[in-house]
Amino acid sequence: MSTQKPETQPIIIVKKKIAGHGHHGGAWKVAYADFVTAMMALFIVLWLMNTSEEIQRAVAGYFRDPSGRGAEQGSGQAGLGEGLALGRNDMGKLREKLEAAMKEMPELEALKDQVQMTVTGEGLRIELLEQEVGTFFESGSAEPTGPGREMLAMLAAELARLPNKLMIEGHTDARPYASRNGYSNWELSADRANAVRRLMEQHGLPAGRIDEVRGYADRRPRKPDDPAHPSNRRVSIIVKYGRAPEPVASTQSASH
Repeated sequence: MSTQKPETQPIIIVKKKIAGHGHHGGAWKVAYADFVTAMMALFIVLWLMNTSEEIQRAVAGYFRDPSGRGAEQGSGQAGLGEGLALGRNDMGKLREKLEAAMKEMPELEALKDQVQMTVTGEGLRIELLEQEVGTFFESGSAEPTGPGREMLAMLAAELARLPNKLMIEGHTDARPYASRNGYSNWELSADRANAVRRLMEQHGLPAGRIDEVRGYADRRPRKPDDPAHPSNRRVSIIVKYGRAPEPVASTQSASH
């Protein structure tokens, strides 16, 4: 009786190829990227601490409202980020928003022909023009009328959302002011401009936002060919352009 030897099973060796570099794989790349990111964030913070206030406000405003639409809700300032000083390219939008705010108030919509807004070299000039019968101020008085108060309250609420500085001018026509104590068109124009400043600050405009109040009497007529025209009697509110950021001075001295 013959015995058969069992067949020997072949030995299979499986070799695994480990992907990666070195003994630690790619983990060092992740750690290095985290380090570089942290250093970049540190340098950005150090740079911001030494920039001008305008740049700091702009960066802070972006992180508060990256889309620039935060002021659309209930403010009428669509696309004008709150806290950002408006430049030359933004004043047209501001004019449109102020005009839209007037249309939402029927009592102010009736005064639209007496309000003129123009983008000038100084900024957005908002002029409240008088008629023969006083609209915003009674004739010869520095006390705002009811419609004048409502218009100024609306402007104060809208302009308070922006950090731009304001200038207020008072103007009269060429008709002499009848007074026995020396009070003249000079005093009247200055008093009207100051009354506008006071009222706007009472309705929410931050103190210090208005940095100039001027009275010009009849020296800058709107209609030079008709110095007695009632529209020469007006108050102008100028929303100044935001100042351009100052260049950061280099700390490296030039070598010779």
